[in-house]
Amino acid sequence: MTMALVFPGQGSQSVGMGRSLFDTTAESRKVFEEVDEALGEKLSTLIFEGPEERLTLTQNAQPALMAVSMAVIRALEAEGFDVSRASYVAGHSLGEYSALTAAGALTLADAAKLLRIRGLAMQKAVPPGQGAMAASLGLEVGEVVRLCQDAAEDGVCEPANDNGGGQIVISGDRKAVDRAVALAPERGAKRAIPLTVSAPFHCRLMQPAADRMAEALAGARINAPAVPVVSNITASATSDPDEIRERLVRQVTGQVRWRESVEWLAGAGVTSLVEVGSGKVLAGLARRIDRTLEAKSIGTADDVRVFVEGG
Repeated sequence: MTMALVFPGQGSQSVGMGRSLFDTTAESRKVFEEVDEALGEKLSTLIFEGPEERLTLTQNAQPALMAVSMAVIRALEAEGFDVSRASYVAGHSLGEYSALTAAGALTLADAAKLLRIRGLAMQKAVPPGQGAMAASLGLEVGEVVRLCQDAAEDGVCEPANDNGGGQIVISGDRKAVDRAVALAPERGAKRAIPLTVSAPFHCRLMQPAADRMAEALAGARINAPAVPVVSNITASATSDPDEIRERLVRQVTGQVRWRESVEWLAGAGVTSLVEVGSGKVLAGLARRIDRTLEAKSIGTADDVRVFVEGG
């Protein structure tokens, strides 16, 4: 079995995530304590107790999801698992930072600080209410590209996430995205659903955030990861720190090429995808992208036990 570890992105958060790991595993508890110290606040209390509306804020959700993913990794390591048993790591959007941290390219504290900066910068890049995102279901990538071009008119409307299984998220100016939602059924989409998000992520409206991340990443130490990381922006693997830094900057405005990333992993011989962290979104997407892939999720202390016992 050739394995890849994959790490979830924003939207997978839920109040109480990671609590079983905190309660049962000293190494996992240290993750939450270190993230709290790095950020200078009790993010762990927000993760475990809510309220949900605060946890969902981009600047909180991003470091919180990374913390939970790393709590799972530390619990696995406490049971004798080594990340280097995986052939590759990858993460959906912010999950790429989790992947890099798991593989030793970033320290836990640096990842938390970078994700707090990233979340705040993405939130501030576009004034509230001016941007929007929507999910298109049932159209191919080329069809969504043409849909966005026709809806854009004098605004921005771009594919943001290609999640696989005909699910493609678009992002841009609110009026343009609204036009795309209205046009989508005429173009053959099964549905087009406006998303409840605080900003139009992964489109060129995020350029101010990309500029801020270029500054932040320039000052961050990035080591060669223990295993190659598959980047969202290229859907290909690298272990070069300079390439990693450059791809993380481009990722802010670029499309999350998740379908292509999973296809690349399968083409590289991966037979098993293990989702590490909160939720089961990526495991579900993997099954739709390539039914030959075995996919499972590890997000709780019980999941860790089952995994290390070979379940």
